[in-house]
Amino acid sequence: MENPANAPASPHKAGFVNIIGKPNVGKSTLMNRIMGEKFSIITPKAQTTRHRIMGIINGEDYQIVYSDTPGIITPQYELHKSMMRWVSNSLEDADIVLWVSEIGEKHVDEELRERLRNLEVPIFLLLNKIDQANEDRLRDKKAMWLEHFSDEQIFPISALEGTHTDTVLEAIREHLPEHPPYFPKDEWTDKPARFFASEIVREKIFTNYKQEIPYSSEVVISEFKEKEEIIVIRAEIMVERKSQKGILIGKGGEALKKVGVEARKDLEAFFGQKVFLETHVKVEPDWRQQERKLRRFGYMQ
Repeated sequence: MENPANAPASPHKAGFVNIIGKPNVGKSTLMNRIMGEKFSIITPKAQTTRHRIMGIINGEDYQIVYSDTPGIITPQYELHKSMMRWVSNSLEDADIVLWVSEIGEKHVDEELRERLRNLEVPIFLLLNKIDQANEDRLRDKKAMWLEHFSDEQIFPISALEGTHTDTVLEAIREHLPEHPPYFPKDEWTDKPARFFASEIVREKIFTNYKQEIPYSSEVVISEFKEKEEIIVIRAEIMVERKSQKGILIGKGGEALKKVGVEARKDLEAFFGQKVFLETHVKVEPDWRQQERKLRRFGYMQ
């Protein structure tokens, strides 16, 4: 009888699993659920995610490189065009595509469906937010999508509650191509610490301000020093107009102080260390329309 110890090792699998969909369908919630960490900032506002963010899951014989991407929109600014290039890039290098829809969507995005039609990779439709629907509504929504996907390609899930996300992982592992790992097995993201620091501050701007302030703001980490007992972070918040600067700072600096207090709390939770956070607000006129400034802020590929 053959000794199992002498059996050949299973082939290694690795691939890029890229998450796409409209704004606010739960892509970032799914990414965070999969990774078990708060990788992507989440707010009720559309266009919260501006970058392509990779998270890496490693097993003994597999590596899954997930990508969260901005919600698909019609560009109005150069910033939006850059965001949509992240989406296009994620379709070009995908080994598996996770198209996230949600139970409230009434129509199939035919333009996106057409873009995906020519991809020669597995495409899974994740019908998210099933925790907000009864069985009849879920059955009707699934029937709508069955005109475009097979039953095996549709996964009703709740990213918020983690319902059936393990089933998605099993399907991903089954369809991963054989390939050596793309990243060292001890890496968990392609982004540096500064990126996550800027995103955490930006999230607090999205949650504390209304109207144009969140969309006109960008956060640049000008200083990030890791000391033995504390991380010192200096964040520069860019806005497009002087009036926005005044709103962001608030009367007596109270509004900006609130952002700083909330951000520091989340930064300490994320980095597992005490944080000293200093914030300043600067005016960068029309930064969303200028390629030079977008390149400086890390948006131009």
